[in-house]
Amino acid sequence: MKRIGVLTGGGDAPGLNAVIRAVVKTATNDYGCHVLGIKNGYDGFTMPGGVFPLTAADVRGILPRGGTILGTANRGNPYARKVIVNGKEEVIDVSSDIVQAIKDQKLDALIVIGGDGTLRFAHDMFLRGIPVVGVPKTIDNDIHGTEVSFGFDTALNIATEAIDRLHTTAESHQRAMIIELMGRDAGFITLHSGVAGGADVILIPEIPFKLETVARKVLERRAHGSSFSILAVSEGARPIDGEVTYNRPGDQVFVPRLGGIGQKVGEYLESAGIETRVTVLGHVQRGGTPSAFDRWLATRYGSSAVRVAAQKHFDRMVALMNGMITDIPLLDAIAIPKRVDVNGDAVMTARGIGISFGNE
Repeated sequence: MKRIGVLTGGGDAPGLNAVIRAVVKTATNDYGCHVLGIKNGYDGFTMPGGVFPLTAADVRGILPRGGTILGTANRGNPYARKVIVNGKEEVIDVSSDIVQAIKDQKLDALIVIGGDGTLRFAHDMFLRGIPVVGVPKTIDNDIHGTEVSFGFDTALNIATEAIDRLHTTAESHQRAMIIELMGRDAGFITLHSGVAGGADVILIPEIPFKLETVARKVLERRAHGSSFSILAVSEGARPIDGEVTYNRPGDQVFVPRLGGIGQKVGEYLESAGIETRVTVLGHVQRGGTPSAFDRWLATRYGSSAVRVAAQKHFDRMVALMNGMITDIPLLDAIAIPKRVDVNGDAVMTARGIGISFGNE
């Protein structure tokens, strides 16, 4: 193994730079291997200057930095790329061009750091002859086959701190405070931060809710002397008789953008006579310095990915299982998205301490 590449795709997440650093250091120190950085996800293979050498000096000091020094692109769908042809906008499949550009680099391995979409294309590239190893990255924690993906812990800590801060203003003004959190179709951030932050209501995609049940919980708390309530709401949550809420529709290129369910719940509570304020935490959850755990996990992932590549175990993804780093088939990782177990101990614990999921 003399020449490997590394790229970061999809949404940014705290810990990406820690993975890049570990890849470069392990490849250099243990294998005397040259590392190439690819800019802006897969796009870098087809853009001028998009592939460049990465040395130990280039990754010095990046461990505590958020984001990614390589850049990323969650609009870089190789199967649907908007281009201008003869003055008109068209959507075309450029996946074959990217695969050929990768082959032209003559890489011994390509380490792909990303979520389900990025890893799905990595598996497709392997089927077309590219030696790939995946690293699971998402704050949503929704990648199957690993106990946790890096980025989740930092997002969880930020969400929990936000809930803590809402407690003081909610109690001061005797209001219901709603915080809408990221996670798309998985409720891990909302469930974990809701329990850790002492939320009274948690609404997640895996458990459709009734608006009247949510209002009843808040009114019952008021009747028993609790003048305020905290509601943690996942952006992908939906009423039993309704659909998920989008603030932007999708198309061939862009996936629909979730958002707005917190406002809908707030409007219903207001109609029930409950003074309510809504906070959308948004991309604050993705940014900033990664937590110690995410730095530790990301470093282990990056170093392990290089070792897996050196063993020529391609079409695999490094994963955390029982506290140890292992690797699993990429196909297993992307086959079934991970979701909150509605009958698991986390949900049972939340119910046991009096948290409502709005479906009772």
